Amino acid sequence: MEPTLPIRTPTELDSMRAAGRVVAATLAAVRAEAAPGIRLRDLDELARTCIADAGATPSFLGYRPTWAPRAYDGVLCLSPNETVVHGRPSGRRLRDGDLLSVDCGAIVDGWHGDGAVTVHIGHATEGDGRLREATEQALAAGIAAAVPGATLREVAVAIDAVARRHGYEHVLDHGGHGIGRQMHESPFIANVPTEEAGWFTLRPGNTVALEPMLVTGAGRYKHKRDGWAVVTVDGSRAAHAEHTIVVTEAGGQPLTVI
Repeated sequence: MEPTLPIRTPTELDSMRAAGRVVAATLAAVRAEAAPGIRLRDLDELARTCIADAGATPSFLGYRPTWAPRAYDGVLCLSPNETVVHGRPSGRRLRDGDLLSVDCGAIVDGWHGDGAVTVHIGHATEGDGRLREATEQALAAGIAAAVPGATLREVAVAIDAVARRHGYEHVLDHGGHGIGRQMHESPFIANVPTEEAGWFTLRPGNTVALEPMLVTGAGRYKHKRDGWAVVTVDGSRAAHAEHTIVVTEAGGQPLTVI
């Protein structure tokens, strides 16, 4: 029997939309404040306030998957330059020319929203601009491919085609995921086509988080000593974009929007 993804009820989707709006508003507030000289920890505190003021709960704070050495101690993942994802908030001050990935999750009525953007700090280089734009285009292509009857492999094909067209690599072993009452639910959603991804066919009411992570280098990664931050082995730049979406009769619809 073909494995299936849960179909969310209208009430459940209302809660996920509310969580998605909190995520989107928080990312917008952080993006507006992300400038040379500001500390990563300051951005995390801003996000903590935004989420609390909205009556929501942060998804990331205290989160500890089986592979993690310790529970996560931030509200955001803040990942500059060669850090791809899962960068922890710290006293590091942003510098002009940094490329910062900001990942945020929020919970409303027990339902999660999860989204990410990559932002330029101060003056952007032409290369960083191309990388960020390609990553956003890859996300848009994945959402456009998430129509009823499509497989997750077809979604991966669409994401991968954008990366290949622009000459970028993916970060291996990282991708999207199911989402609902848990931030990370089955299945893992690859950004490159795999046979395993073809086992799942999308239906209206399915909710997933799509998140391409493109790099200018080879795509090999390692973890920093904190066990959380994922960095490129060759020090190449990385960009990350993510939306939580619901599959509708008309196609994929982002929930992490205002």
